[in-house]
Amino acid sequence: MLTWIVAHPLAYPALEVLHIVGIALLVGNLVLLELRVWGLGGDLPVQPLARLALGLAVLGFALAGASGLLMFAAQAAELLANRAFVLKMGLLMLAGTNAAWFHGRGSLVRMDRTARLLTLVSTAIWLAVIACGRSIAYV
Repeated sequence: MLTWIVAHPLAYPALEVLHIVGIALLVGNLVLLELRVWGLGGDLPVQPLARLALGLAVLGFALAGASGLLMFAAQAAELLANRAFVLKMGLLMLAGTNAAWFHGRGSLVRMDRTARLLTLVSTAIWLAVIACGRSIAYV
C-alpha cells in the first residue's frame, strides 16, 4: 500500500481529479472521432482528425491509468472485493478488444456499417466503465 496517498489529505482527491481529466480526454476524443465515423463533420478529413483525437485519447488513457493505478495501490484489497471495480476492469479489457478490432480491420478507411456498429459498442462500453467507476463508492 502506498501510505502517502492515504495519509495526505489532498493526495487521493488530487488523484481523483487527474483520473476524471484523463477520462474526459479519453472519452471526449473517442466520441468526437466516432461522430465523424457516423458522418458528422463530413468536411473534416478523417485521418488528421483521427491523429489528433486518438493522440489525445491515448494521453487521457495514460493519465486515467496512472492515477487509477495509484488509487488502486492505496486500497487494493477493498477494490478487489468490490463488484463494481471488478466489472469496470472487465469492461476496460472489452474496450481494448473493441478498439483493436476497430483499428485492426481498418475502420477509419472503410467507414462502413461495421465501423459504425463498433463505435456504438465503444460508446456503450465507456459509459458502462464510467458508471461502474461511479458505483465503486456505493457497492
